[in-house]
Amino acid sequence: MLPELVDDSPQLWDAGFGEVARKLLTAGVRCFARNGFHATTTRHITTAAGLSPAALYVHFTSKEEVLFEITRAAHRSSLAVLRETQSAGDPAAHLKALVARFVAWHARHHVAGRVSQYELSALTAQHYEVIVGLRQQATAVFHDAVVRSVHEGAFGTVDAHRVVRAVLSLGVDLVRWYRLDGPDSPEQLGDFYAELAWGMVTTASSVARHPAPNGTSPA
Repeated sequence: MLPELVDDSPQLWDAGFGEVARKLLTAGVRCFARNGFHATTTRHITTAAGLSPAALYVHFTSKEEVLFEITRAAHRSSLAVLRETQSAGDPAAHLKALVARFVAWHARHHVAGRVSQYELSALTAQHYEVIVGLRQQATAVFHDAVVRSVHEGAFGTVDAHRVVRAVLSLGVDLVRWYRLDGPDSPEQLGDFYAELAWGMVTTASSVARHPAPNGTSPA
């Protein structure tokens, strides 16, 4: 198997799926990550799973449903990681912990993360709305943490929506290039990105307090 397709995504599938369905989801996520949704056929998926061509339709109604279950599982798992992060104590430590865990999750599950971020347009409208709801919940966790940090004086006033978009983008983008056999473990990358994100929000706070004259960008 290609090293860039090796990750912990097979651990994401709901226990309610049987062994064959989980094989199909694992094969599906790797095929979608390698070829894209539209270039992947049901035969590609069943062949990768070591099954007959008709096996997919025993467990899923369509290729799109396979994509939906992969995407829903990934979003539910990453949201659960955020919600498990303790919010008590230092708001700065909480925000950095959220970033670290969010980044580490995307590194450890980068194949499912890549599919979940870049193949959304292939979902039906109904399935897309489900995923949007999960994404909004994850965004709200970060938004609340940023607002809390401002209220408790961890840094000055910032545009929370802009900051959250930047932080989320920082964490998600790594799915394009990360490999588990690279120099940084998911946790090492998470800790590094947490410090980057903290520097980013504190810099944004400083710029908001001391804008450059005449609307120019600060040097």
